[in-house]
Amino acid sequence: MSERKLLKSGEFLVNELDANDVFIPEEFNEEQRMIAQTCRDFMEAEVFPRLNDIDKGDRDLMKRILKNSGELGMLGIAVPEQYNGFGQNFVTQMLVAETTGAGYSFSVAYMCHCGIGTMPILYYGNEEQRQKYVTRLATGEIIGAYCLTEPGAGSDANSGKTTAKLSEDGKYYILNGQKMWITNAGFADTQVVFAKVENDRVLSAFIVESKWPGVVVNPDEHKMGIKGSSTAQVFYNDVKVPVENMLGNRGEGFRIALSILHMGRMKLGANVIGAAKETITQSVRYANERKQFNTKIANFGAIKHKLAEMVIRTYAHESAIYRVSQDIDDLIERYKAEGCEYGRAAIDAISHYAVEDAILKVNGSEMLDFIVDEGVQIHGGMGYSAEMNVERAYRDSRINRIFEGTNEINRLLVIDTAIKRSLKGDYDLMGQAEHFYSNLDAIAAEAGATDYYEQKLQTIRNLKKVALLGIYGANKAFGKQFATEQEVQNNLSNIIMDIYVAESLTLRVKKLESKGHLNISLYRDIVDVFVYDAAARIRKNALDAANSFAVEPEHGRLVSAFERLCKTQTVNVKDARRRIADKLIDDNEYKF
Repeated sequence: MSERKLLKSGEFLVNELDANDVFIPEEFNEEQRMIAQTCRDFMEAEVFPRLNDIDKGDRDLMKRILKNSGELGMLGIAVPEQYNGFGQNFVTQMLVAETTGAGYSFSVAYMCHCGIGTMPILYYGNEEQRQKYVTRLATGEIIGAYCLTEPGAGSDANSGKTTAKLSEDGKYYILNGQKMWITNAGFADTQVVFAKVENDRVLSAFIVESKWPGVVVNPDEHKMGIKGSSTAQVFYNDVKVPVENMLGNRGEGFRIALSILHMGRMKLGANVIGAAKETITQSVRYANERKQFNTKIANFGAIKHKLAEMVIRTYAHESAIYRVSQDIDDLIERYKAEGCEYGRAAIDAISHYAVEDAILKVNGSEMLDFIVDEGVQIHGGMGYSAEMNVERAYRDSRINRIFEGTNEINRLLVIDTAIKRSLKGDYDLMGQAEHFYSNLDAIAAEAGATDYYEQKLQTIRNLKKVALLGIYGANKAFGKQFATEQEVQNNLSNIIMDIYVAESLTLRVKKLESKGHLNISLYRDIVDVFVYDAAARIRKNALDAANSFAVEPEHGRLVSAFERLCKTQTVNVKDARRRIADKLIDDNEYKF
């Protein structure tokens, strides 16, 4: 078997893969499915029956449920066996993140502990720190938190004011400062805390135990959603942190913070899939029960449109998530083969895919917001009642667009990182873009393929040219000022995001058909609608960008090129959506 082709982060804009080189969720092995089932069974037994109690903010209850999950091994999925974990690969970690994503506030506490509460110590800690802390975090003996955000330092994390001063005897760092919006703060035993040593320009990181004198945790905040998640301010008043509890090297904290954010973004992108599927199932079951005008509302075209669109967006996002998850696994193995230690291999591989991390954080959080909103609408007045879980889902979803860097920040990262990677030599984005731009009038849309998938991939290649033209044109027009033109950057990021998801979806369904899937026409419907709609969105974003930077006669030539490149095959989206909705309605749950 030949080695799977591996693209670098952002390289999908100028290169493409064969469908056989893309991992799809239908390829989960038996062990992965069993692990996911264990997580589902735990949620059914421990979480769903207690949702109302959890939402009352009972810190002891949440900690007890987390510890129970630890007894099943759920807290150690990503931790190597030598530290009491299961040592599962990244794809499996993402599947667990998806499965637990249906757990509302529990999901937030769980993902915080397993991710940002544990992984910084695993990835950046020394052997002594791993043995002392990770071994117990993996089993749930202790619970972790992550303390980065401050009142004056949100997206600009490096502007934090918390300080760490070396004691006169050189044995401790004296920690002083304040952190806010700290998940699990109310019951965490350990905290990864970021502070500046002396007059350092950048952050350092420390492992702090919550029981140490001077650590003060405020009462939990009152929040719009995720009410069962303990979120509090933490104060450090002359806290004596042993020097051996510095995490990584002095001044490495900012790098640690950014790397862990990449991981958090990616896992949030998986987490929302579970929440989306749960909401879709609740919505179709309600639609199959609720009658109006003497018929079930599931029979109405307007409801079918909503149900189908919920499925399309979830299935498309899921396709992209597991595509890049396998890319990360392959890169981890490559780094390990080159002699890199496991922890650094893992975090470096995740951080490498910074473009995709940001894409999937934004796309996933906005996908879920759309789905829970439509879920409430399908439930009608009952959707606004706290009796229904869809009301909880609606409130809980909103934080995801703020978590792990706001979507505004992440949109800027998509375009900025893609350009920087190309300038670094990872791939020739700007060279290809310049070639297309210098031949605007000669650019012809690819067409003429008779094979279904080649037609779709031709469309996607045309849309990639739109992205390259927009990137080059904006850089040419604005020069160094492009970094301040955030509206245009957003237009281009939206284009890039749609391209990545559309391509991932198309390759997934193509591979599915090659494996002999029996109901492939339905999945072609999903591809048809998504690519058709994506092309329309890309056209709008491209024209908005061009109108912001191009002048005549170049403007007219650029717009003409965009119009040619954004044309798609005609799709009867009404009938396609009805067929998708009918399967959902017949199954009475999400089974795509």
